Amino acid sequence: MNDWFEAEQRVERAQQLSESQRFEEALAEIDVALSINPNNAAWHAQRGCLLDELGRLSEATEAYERSLDLGGDDHEVVAALGASLARQGRYARALEIFDELARTHPDFEPAYCHRIGIYAELDQHDRAEEMFYLAQQLDDQCPFCYFNIGCSLAERGETQRAIFCWKKALELDPEQPGVNRRIAQAYRSLNETDKARTHYLCELRDDPGNTDLLYEMAELSLEAGDVGAALGKLAHVIDLEPDHIESHFALGCLWLDRNRPAEACRYFEAVESFSGGQNLLERFSERYGETLLRLKRFAPARVQLMRAVREESAGTNTFLLLANCEFFLESYPAAADWYRRVLREEPDHALAHYNLGLCFYQLDQWSDGLRHLIRATEIRPDFDAAIYHVAVGHVRLRQWNQAREVLRDGRRTCPDSPMLGELSRKLGKIRWRIAIATSVRTLRKAIRRVAF
Repeated sequence: MNDWFEAEQRVERAQQLSESQRFEEALAEIDVALSINPNNAAWHAQRGCLLDELGRLSEATEAYERSLDLGGDDHEVVAALGASLARQGRYARALEIFDELARTHPDFEPAYCHRIGIYAELDQHDRAEEMFYLAQQLDDQCPFCYFNIGCSLAERGETQRAIFCWKKALELDPEQPGVNRRIAQAYRSLNETDKARTHYLCELRDDPGNTDLLYEMAELSLEAGDVGAALGKLAHVIDLEPDHIESHFALGCLWLDRNRPAEACRYFEAVESFSGGQNLLERFSERYGETLLRLKRFAPARVQLMRAVREESAGTNTFLLLANCEFFLESYPAAADWYRRVLREEPDHALAHYNLGLCFYQLDQWSDGLRHLIRATEIRPDFDAAIYHVAVGHVRLRQWNQAREVLRDGRRTCPDSPMLGELSRKLGKIRWRIAIATSVRTLRKAIRRVAF
């Protein structure tokens, strides 16, 4: 008799703990009660609800099934079982349960409401809409129906109608979680930033520790051009969840784009540490490699960039970075190969032509280098560094007139370029020396002729 009383007390205590959202403690109390009386169907159902709250869905399913085995036809528990299966993605089995529930209890609105969401997940939107209207006939004030049909409409691209349904769900149940976030995401897709921010803030007030929500708000700030706000939100995410990889990566990219590679490197190193060296994020290796390249850590940069090249998303920017890395490592043939790969993808890539020309210069292939540098100036007439090296190439090949013409035209195009001005002065001195040397040689020959 004392054991039975203790079991009842445990269940009452579990109910109180559950209302305070202390679900782990409540589950422990229910487990003790069931160890005393394992055949109580209601307690197994209550245990299923607690396991659902804790995200232990497969165990929740077993608890609901055990409750039904003990208690027969309890349509509330049947609905909870179907919902738990749906959350696990076991849609076929969940539909079987709700179809049967609707047959045996045709006036039970949740049998239709849950199927709206399932059919939306299965992209069977006509069926979702059919379930919505059947549910409306039984209860036209169900917030979950409006939420679920809103999800279906959003999947079909009917964003404004989806927003209307989600707002109706909020009107019916202002405490319904996740609805403001859905509305915010919808407004974000419509580029209505202020409205999106308003609903994100509403959601955040109800769930201030939600790091995924904060991360989305940081993305919204970036889309609005508010980098400072984005930095603050991402830092807050990391304060709440120190190993939030996406936030570390985003902060690394932001600092890199602001030309602060040392700060960027710290965040990229954290990403690599948390992921166990596995590249889990698109373009991570490329951006990390670029950071190391800017820090002149060329060997580790090459490792990251080679990893990036192996990814399907790698493009001309990755090839260009790797080529630059090989160039600074003085691996000029390898660098030239990567520059050529860039040019196969983008034949008019001025920087690739410029760098390939410098590679050829380093390999003492002056004519080939000059050809690519000239092409760089054709693509970008104001590319003063390319103009400079075109002139250098002409000088190296003793094409003095061409060098002078290049510099003259270049100084017209880029009058404020210090490098072109300096080279022009140097070239003038060289020409005077050549002219003087030539005059001396002519005079000496004349003297020799007179002497003989």
